[in-house]
Amino acid sequence: MKRRNILFILSALILLIVGGLTWGSFYMLNFSLRPDENKETKEESLAYMFREYPYIKPWIDSLQEAGALRDTNIYSPANNVKLHAYYIKASRPTTHTAVIVHGYTDNAIRIMQIGYMYNHDLGFNILLPDLQYHGQSKGNAIQMGWKDRLDVLHWMQTAAHIYGDSIRMVVHGISMGAATTMMVSGEPQQNYVKCFVEDCGYTSVWEQFSKELKEQFNIPGFPLLYAASWLCQLKYGWNFQEASALDQIKHCHLPMLFIHGDADKYVPTYMVNKLFENKPAPKECWIVPNAEHAVSYKENKEAYTKRVKEFVSKYIF
Repeated sequence: MKRRNILFILSALILLIVGGLTWGSFYMLNFSLRPDENKETKEESLAYMFREYPYIKPWIDSLQEAGALRDTNIYSPANNVKLHAYYIKASRPTTHTAVIVHGYTDNAIRIMQIGYMYNHDLGFNILLPDLQYHGQSKGNAIQMGWKDRLDVLHWMQTAAHIYGDSIRMVVHGISMGAATTMMVSGEPQQNYVKCFVEDCGYTSVWEQFSKELKEQFNIPGFPLLYAASWLCQLKYGWNFQEASALDQIKHCHLPMLFIHGDADKYVPTYMVNKLFENKPAPKECWIVPNAEHAVSYKENKEAYTKRVKEFVSKYIF
């Protein structure tokens, strides 16, 4: 009788643990990959940008009046969902082109300050995609840059179709967009791709999620992160371990500029040191004093523009 009771208790504990782990894995995926805060309209995003970066309003207004802020769509090669991007031609004919990739729960409008830098200040053609589950793009979940890398490669080809295959291209991303940019950089590149700029990107989804679990919920990575990664593979076709900017940049031999704030706690500054160390030359790194996450441009507009211009001038101009 005692043996039977013990087996019953053990079975109940195992079921409780498995059930709790399954619930926790579903919760983690929904919390991280299907958040509600990115369901912002274009008008709401523009209002936010005009408050945060008031100097871009005359530029945006003039583009809209001239019909120069244009929409385009493609279908994802990863899962065939419809994707959206904005593109803006330079005021004068040029081959210089930037593809600009936004961050987590943001959208193409919310990275228009970098669009302003390239288009208004540096005279580039630009293309700004909405990543899956962001902005006007479809998709059933955020891809954390991994499946997005395939979409961005397609967007880069689309930019070449729009602006001509003689373009000279830089890909510039911030936060998750920077991780996406680094993941893109490890893939085979077309001849028109000349360099990359990553601003405060994480090393890998695994490392970033491990940090967030510990800091936000005081939960260790084992076993929840392993279970959630397996569930992500089952539901979305990718897992946390493979989604690694750190591994991808080892295969990148094109120039890359790394930018990171030395006060960044969301994507800790130590990550950029690991990334820079693993990237083959040519490469440059700018650690921005006192900058927290994703504000290096906002708080250092002139210095940021100067650094980017100096870097891309070596490979594009």
